Amino acid sequence: MKLITTIIRENLLDQVREALIEAEITRITVSFVSGHGRQQHEDYYRGNKVVPNLIPKVRVEIAVNDEFVDITINTIIKAAKTGNVGDGKIFVTPLDECIRIRTSERGGRAI
Repeated sequence: MKLITTIIRENLLDQVREALIEAEITRITVSFVSGHGRQQHEDYYRGNKVVPNLIPKVRVEIAVNDEFVDITINTIIKAAKTGNVGDGKIFVTPLDECIRIRTSERGGRAI
């Protein structure tokens, strides 16, 4: 089992979500976050250039069984890639345990 965490542009959330549903990946968690990497966003306020510290993004977390890792990653890349700085990141981490609270199922069956 793996936990796939991706940070993407806000305006691409629906596109990524729909692509994941088409790939039969329907269980996701979405959080609205702020941060920055290499992407620089400049605004002008009263004629002065202002560079904000944090840029709004969306964090999507998906717990998957091992056979869905590559499908999930490729789907996110296809849906979220614009080719510009700021497209985001994908993190894949091991998921030691998953427990469904309602039934007490554990492991891959709980996902």
